[in-house]
Amino acid sequence: MSALYTAVGTATGRKGRGFTSDGKLDVQLDLPRELGGGDTGTNPEQLFAVGYAACFASAMGAIAGKKKLDVSEVSTTAEVGLGSDGNGGFELAVTLRVEFPDHFDEAVRRDLVETTHQFCPYSRATRGNIPVEIVVE
Repeated sequence: MSALYTAVGTATGRKGRGFTSDGKLDVQLDLPRELGGGDTGTNPEQLFAVGYAACFASAMGAIAGKKKLDVSEVSTTAEVGLGSDGNGGFELAVTLRVEFPDHFDEAVRRDLVETTHQFCPYSRATRGNIPVEIVVE
């Protein structure tokens, strides 16, 4: 692959600092309270959720543009769960919630979501690696 853009991020650990090389992102990292953290910063699952939601929304915009559809009022929410893998480690699972305005026909909603899921780089990267459930609302 010849990269069109490369993001460079550095983290000092789950309880530390995360930042990008261009200085546009600089966050305090902490474990969520549910995992014994102080909950004073963000965590990798939150960052992944926002990244996946943004990527999926952008991919849908590209697909919709080819179909001459306006998806500016469609929102995508990613829920990233972190759980035990049963072997002492952890694994992720994602639920994508795509909310459409009422004027979108059900068949159009489903087609857009399925086509976007095939096209989105995050969806392609996770396919076969972690469960991703899509809920169309």
